[in-house]
Amino acid sequence: MQTLFSTEGVLEKYRFRLWRDVCEDRLVPMAQTCLNDEPFDATIEGTSIGGLVFTKFALRNLRASTTPRTLRHENHKTDHLFMSVVLSGHVRAHQYDRSSTDRVGDFSIRDTNTPWTIEHSGYSEVLAIGIPRERLEESLGSARLFAGVTVGGDLPTATLTRSFLSSLLSLGDRLTPQVAESLVSTGLDLIVASLAERLAREVRQPVRDSVVMQRARAYIEANLHDPTLDPPRLAAATGVSLRRLQALFSAQGRHISDWIWHRRLEAAAKRLADPGCLHMPLGSLAYGCGFVSQSHFSRRFKERYGLGPRDYRQRALSRAAE
Repeated sequence: MQTLFSTEGVLEKYRFRLWRDVCEDRLVPMAQTCLNDEPFDATIEGTSIGGLVFTKFALRNLRASTTPRTLRHENHKTDHLFMSVVLSGHVRAHQYDRSSTDRVGDFSIRDTNTPWTIEHSGYSEVLAIGIPRERLEESLGSARLFAGVTVGGDLPTATLTRSFLSSLLSLGDRLTPQVAESLVSTGLDLIVASLAERLAREVRQPVRDSVVMQRARAYIEANLHDPTLDPPRLAAATGVSLRRLQALFSAQGRHISDWIWHRRLEAAAKRLADPGCLHMPLGSLAYGCGFVSQSHFSRRFKERYGLGPRDYRQRALSRAAE
């Protein structure tokens, strides 16, 4: 990660103002105050991988809040949520009706549309990741359901998520754009899975329904290659009746089978457009996405995209080379 700001070598009277300008450019406008009279000391590092912005803050004794006034600022990012991972120390936070003390390994989501307060007492390091709002809400529902909920670092999916993100950051500058985008998508799936595991402890029905849908979609993604994947098997894997699962999918305007084929076709289209998959014969690509034959794949793909797989690949690769 590249150092974007450091108080080292900066006159004390300028430190906090410069920090605030860089910090708010990476996140959102905030009201910030120091918690003591000691000289302000902090650093900011950042990088971008696969379209996501990663920022590491190291600081001590600071309170930051979004308020009704800052939420109206022209630079406010309403289309993003922020994931906050505690790397060192602890962070007290409050949003909606939830208050928490996040410790090393914990993470939580901040909703940019409503006020929050975070407090760093003593020294702490935090990794912040800006995530497109729709990427989480399409799987988990409104951010109000999960923003401010602490995902404990001891949860299995949280441990896996942290390890994956750490590896992604260490390798980010060596990845091709296509690989980086693909790995970021995997990282976001892990974040969603971690939130779903944590939300499964809640008792509210809307949350339970969101968790079931997230599990169902995650199972579909993990088994797209299997031609035997069908609604009854999916219902068994998610632990609900087929009737209940179909009702949840229908509430979102889809039949389970339609969604499975929708994702298979999208996965195939993505691979056809990926230069890294150019060596893959169409038959292997079709089987890898769960189609029983190349002819079946070609027919359904053309119905969806208006072009056969071979023509689609040629057009996508030609556009990428322009």
